[in-house]
Amino acid sequence: MSLSDIPLRTITDAPTTWGELAAGKAALIVNVASRCGLTPQYATLVELQRQYGERGFTVVGMPCNQFAGQEPGSAEEIQEFCAATYGVDFPLLEKADVNGEHRHPLYERLTQTPDAEGESGDVQWNFEKFLVDREGEVVARFRPRTTPDDPAVTAAIEKLL
Repeated sequence: MSLSDIPLRTITDAPTTWGELAAGKAALIVNVASRCGLTPQYATLVELQRQYGERGFTVVGMPCNQFAGQEPGSAEEIQEFCAATYGVDFPLLEKADVNGEHRHPLYERLTQTPDAEGESGDVQWNFEKFLVDREGEVVARFRPRTTPDDPAVTAAIEKLL
């Protein structure tokens, strides 16, 4: 199954696929959390969406509660927090596992991609980032502490646009 065919659900529980959500766009998918020390990265993700959105780019957030219970809220609470606190205007998916036995199929594919040091496998923490090209191929992985506006991230995005 290609990345484009993987079934997804939006945070409002609407069915979709990666192909429908990001067709023809470069995308940065991030496992997000509302109560994490890295949560302020939402602001920079919003800025990336605004900076590159018109050029065929989107951020996609997938809430995950696997790391110290830092995303405990319901879909409605997550949406409200993201909109009110950070003005999130990029797509959010349903809350899902990114590691372990119940890992979402999207993350089964994403976690096969190595980071800059050549390491693949489990997501380390909230706000790990995967860059996907317009054809739906995963082209880069950035660990949680790499901020969305890090020159390595923005250069990789620019290369795809």
